[in-house]
This record gives sequence, C-alpha cells and structure tokens, in this order.
Amino acid sequence: MPQPLLSRVRAFLPPPPGPGTPGDAGLFGPGTAAWRVGRERVLLLAGPAALLLQVAHPLVAAGVTAHSDFTGDPLRRLRGTLDAVLTVTFGDREQAHDAARRVGRRHAPVRGALAEEAGPFGAGTAYTAHDPALAQWVWATLVWSALRTTDVLVRRVPDPERDAYVRDMHRFGRLFGVQAAVPADAAGLEAYVQAHVEGVLAVGAPARTLADQVLRPQPPLLPRPLRGAPGFLAAALLPDPVRTAARTGRLGGAAAGRAPRSARPARRGAHVAARPGRGRPGQRIGYQRAPNRRVTRLVSTSTSVSTRATTAR
Repeated sequence: MPQPLLSRVRAFLPPPPGPGTPGDAGLFGPGTAAWRVGRERVLLLAGPAALLLQVAHPLVAAGVTAHSDFTGDPLRRLRGTLDAVLTVTFGDREQAHDAARRVGRRHAPVRGALAEEAGPFGAGTAYTAHDPALAQWVWATLVWSALRTTDVLVRRVPDPERDAYVRDMHRFGRLFGVQAAVPADAAGLEAYVQAHVEGVLAVGAPARTLADQVLRPQPPLLPRPLRGAPGFLAAALLPDPVRTAARTGRLGGAAAGRAPRSARPARRGAHVAARPGRGRPGQRIGYQRAPNRRVTRLVSTSTSVSTRATTAR
C-alpha cells in the first residue's frame, strides 16, 4: 500500500487500548462471543452500515445534523464509535468505563426538537442523546451490523453464538445508558430492527446528506479505484428498504435481502482481505493482559478450530 494512503488509513483507524491492568480481562474476556465476533478486523467495515442505520432514525439524524461537525470532519462520529466499541470490548474495566464516560460527555449537549415532521414524528418532537429509546436503537445498529458483517464477509455465525453475542453486548449497552428492555437474543434483535424499518425509520434529506458525507468524505480516505468500496459494502449490509431509501428517500419492503449486484465485487474483495482469526490489535493486548495467558491461548485456538469446523459443516 502506498505510504500516503497507508498514513491516511492509519490516521482514521482508532488506536488499540493501552496495556491496562494485568489480570483484568475487562467486561468480557477470552472465550466470550464478544471477543470471538469482535476480533475480526473486518468489523471496521460494519461502521458505515451501523451509522447509516442510526441516522435513518429521524431523531438521531436531527441530533447528528445539529450537533456534529460533519462538514469539517465527516468521519469523526464513525471514528469515535469504532474507538468506543474497540475499547469497551477489549479494554480492562477502567478503560471501558472511561470510554463510556467520554461518550457521555460528548453527548451531554445533544438535545433539541425536530424542525419538521419526519416519519412517525411530528414537528417539534424533542430529542436528547440520553433518551433510552434512542440509545437502544444505536446499540441495536452496532450489534446487528457486527453480526451481519461477520455473516457476509467472514463466516455464518451459528445461532447459539449469535444469542451469546447479543447477551454479551447487553453489558456493553448498559455502559451507554441502554436501560430499556433490550432484545434477549438474536431473533429478538432481528424483530426489533424489522419493527423499526417498518414503523420508525424515515430516510429524509438530512440522513441522505449524512450518508453522502460518510461514504464519500472529503478529503477521500481511499484512492479513486477503491473510493466506492464503502458504499458498495454498506449496500451489501443494510436492510433492503434502508438501502433503497438512501437513494430514493422512500422506505418500504422487506427487512433484509441479498446484496445488489454492484456490491458483490467489493464483498468478495473484503472477504479475501478479512482472513478469519487475524485478530485486531485490541484483542492481542487483551489476551496479553488476561489472567492465565496459557489457558487463554488454548481457548483462543480451540475456539478458532471449532468455528472453522462449524462453518465447514
């Protein structure tokens, strides 16, 4: 990779957590679904899809539009989200709580009201970043997108592991104010996302503007031959109605479906680049910090072998 491009990509990617406290594996630790799913570097590609789902909610879109510097740094929210997810997943407990407090401070001033009707929300509907329902939607987009990305680009996550991942991420959500009745398992998560697609989401002009700024940032993150890859990948991951609405402004149809033909070349390329088991730096630091490192390595190895066997079947 050319050095200027490599520098731009490294500047965008969040750094891994620091070494942390020896013996403190954090909220999750080796052997958990949170680490098995979260270890894949390809999950960085889930970020744009999660962000597009978030801003498809009219109240989230209004808050991001009014309180984020998308024009000056369109990738700032995405980079901040990736940093928080990486730190809470693989950091020690103090690092995880510090990351949640940083997000809370950034969100403290985010409040306002819709200027005009959007979807099921009338003009004047109030919003705040600390609304538990909005926090739950943001949480759901992160969890759903992680599973969807792993399914499409790495491996089909088995049903028991899907349920375990959702349960693990309940602990993640509580750090960020998700106090409502969160889905108990993967089927509940799918139903929750489906209900939002059918009755809550509305991709209006603000969401389409935000999507354009995320997928086509200035200055570009990638050179021209690869510049459209984020859009292709987001199209491969998003529910069909949201994918269509991002282009037309009209939402409707089934919750999910096959990627459009234009997304498949990027999906195949990402699958080649995302070799399962090539862990993210945060995971490696977490393993080094976790208690009984020899057992940790054995658990990691057996989990990887088990996952490959399950996928092969």
